[in-house]
Amino acid sequence: MLVLLPPSETKSPGGTGPPLRLDALSFPELTPTRGRLVETLVRLSEDLPASLEALGLSSRQSEEVERNGELWNSPTLAALDRYSGVLYDALDVGSLSGEERRRADERLAVVSALFGVLRGADPVPAYRLSAGSRLPEIGSLRRLWRPELSRVLESVPGPVVDLRSGAYAALAALPDPVEVRVVTEDANGSRKTVGHHNKAHKGRLARALALAEREPETPAEVAEIAHRAGLRVEQPGRRSLTVVVS
Repeated sequence: MLVLLPPSETKSPGGTGPPLRLDALSFPELTPTRGRLVETLVRLSEDLPASLEALGLSSRQSEEVERNGELWNSPTLAALDRYSGVLYDALDVGSLSGEERRRADERLAVVSALFGVLRGADPVPAYRLSAGSRLPEIGSLRRLWRPELSRVLESVPGPVVDLRSGAYAALAALPDPVEVRVVTEDANGSRKTVGHHNKAHKGRLARALALAEREPETPAEVAEIAHRAGLRVEQPGRRSLTVVVS
């Protein structure tokens, strides 16, 4: 099983690992594209106005450009420690035991605009690049990543539980994923799709799947693990699950 998570715009700063080595990352088929993007961001960082425009940043966020300029030299953290925000707060990998963290590192993966896809333990620096960014000489990241990233993810054995947000889902097609959406339900039974706050519930689901002693092989088994973790989950289709929040 592989659980695909979205990244976060915010990243934990610093790190304790050595500088970035692309050959230390999972899915080595992606190394050439990773290297091309890193080099592009490093060169682009030399032109602050162009960087701010390409990355969709304001002048008050110039430190993000400075980070990109140091991609080859700055310290690294494991991917599950690098990303932060609502989903990763709910995932709370810092509270996991050694064996639990090993499972999380194997089962959880982050889809990244810069690195394509990362397993939990992959060491990466802090950076700024979003799925919707357009870079000089590269253009759309969706167009760049979709062919090869789709091939890589198609080759993953076992079920793939897709918790990606829309922009990151567009970076790769999956042949038969377990798709998850989060809805709220009011006292009258009316439902609507959750926006920003769906991240916390997806983080709870990811944590439950990481902690499960046995990996699920079907959507029904994914739903059962979620139920045991206190989530209300329905299975409206063969490969789809809905998390319902009152």
